[in-house]
Amino acid sequence: MKNEPIEIIDPGLQPERTVFAWNRTMVSFLVVSAVFLRWLPHYGVAMILLIAVSSSMAFGILLSQRARYRRMALGLKYEKVHADVVAVLMTTLAMFVLGGYGIFLVLGPN
Repeated sequence: MKNEPIEIIDPGLQPERTVFAWNRTMVSFLVVSAVFLRWLPHYGVAMILLIAVSSSMAFGILLSQRARYRRMALGLKYEKVHADVVAVLMTTLAMFVLGGYGIFLVLGPN
């Protein structure tokens, strides 16, 4: 079943839209990493944590795309599509870490 070819009945629909949405999220994390790199001279080495979190999320999304697409396509084929709760929770956690630590850096003791 793992190497079974996937026949998609509705090409261009759900699996592709999901992959495109995650690609946009990945690019957003990479752009945020670039902005953090720009802030590095002003805020110092404290920015390394923010850069590490945002770039790790981007690369995690990149590495999980093929499995996510396959899961969505097979879910459509067998009419059992499940939400990727772990990925959404990890993204939410990363956003809270980025936001909280960013606020701490800007408003913290300088």
